[in-house]
Amino acid sequence: MKILAIDTSCDETAAAVTEGRKVLSNVIYSQVLVHKSWGGVVPSLAKRAHEERIDYVVSEAVRKAFRVENFSPSELASLKEEAQTSTRIQNFQHFFSQIDVIAVTQGPGLAIALEVGIQKAKELAEKYKKPLIAVNHMEGHIYSSFVQNSKGNPSYDFEFPYLALLVSGSHTELVLFKDHISYEVIGKSVDDAGGEAIDKAARMIGFGYPGGPTLERLALDVKNKDFYKFPRPMSHSGDLNFSFSGLKTSFFYYIRKLSEEEKNKNLKELASSYQEAVFDCLIIKTEKAMKQTGIKKLVVGGGVIANKRLRNLLRALVKKYNGSVLFPPYPYLTGDNAAMIGVAAHFKAEKKMYMQDLSTLDRIPRLSL
Repeated sequence: MKILAIDTSCDETAAAVTEGRKVLSNVIYSQVLVHKSWGGVVPSLAKRAHEERIDYVVSEAVRKAFRVENFSPSELASLKEEAQTSTRIQNFQHFFSQIDVIAVTQGPGLAIALEVGIQKAKELAEKYKKPLIAVNHMEGHIYSSFVQNSKGNPSYDFEFPYLALLVSGSHTELVLFKDHISYEVIGKSVDDAGGEAIDKAARMIGFGYPGGPTLERLALDVKNKDFYKFPRPMSHSGDLNFSFSGLKTSFFYYIRKLSEEEKNKNLKELASSYQEAVFDCLIIKTEKAMKQTGIKKLVVGGGVIANKRLRNLLRALVKKYNGSVLFPPYPYLTGDNAAMIGVAAHFKAEKKMYMQDLSTLDRIPRLSL
């Protein structure tokens, strides 16, 4: 079963062609440079960038998967005006005869950004008479650890149940991954997400968007030591929820007391201490979830999971309990991408979870049972 997947959940325009867990092609247009000067994602700019690139990104996914003739952006803009008997148009349309399903990220994410991908998916599904599957962006991140390349690597199989830790710019969640397309959210952030908290702290000490890679580099220079012992909010709460706003506020008031010279002199120590506090919160709640559920197998996903320090902390955690942890096998899978959406859609297609009413695509689903 071949699936064309589309993701426009935030600031990447992405399309992929997948077959089962295999990725036949994956194309991502990043908007980081568009938003960098603003210090974060600007929704209106994100929507415009998606609209400008969606056709080209989809066509590139087509070309790479099926080796049809390339279209340049300028040529793509005039496709609709070309004769329908054009050889290149026929080749492009022939590709869709080999596609079984269209999949698209339904949410969560920026509403006006999601709308671009949803409308394109609807258009393709209706034009080529293909069934359409809506995928929750967070379930895509869960499946990111099981994505394979076109040759079927890595080849490990599923061994349910898993405990999934998802840490991105907009969400931090602990999820019971009981079986294919069977989830239960058991913990989530009640305010800022982990990635959001990191980006905001980086901005406070003078760095741009995205802030995560910057803090990681600074912290590594001082061997990830915790110099300032910032608070670990909700670490002793009885639930599995996360909170980072108190940590962010504590960091803000601490650096406000420093002179510009003091702050610049201690940037590495500040970055390392803050990062350690965020990661400690994640480890504390993940360990608590492992104890409560008895599940020792972890899968992790989301942009923050690219951080090597966090990966090492998670490895140490599962080793403590003779457990295991699966990370997304390829770097692109930690960020927003359509490949993980296509893989998640495959397992929904096996359960015939097709959209019966395309108008309901505008409703953002919850990731739950």
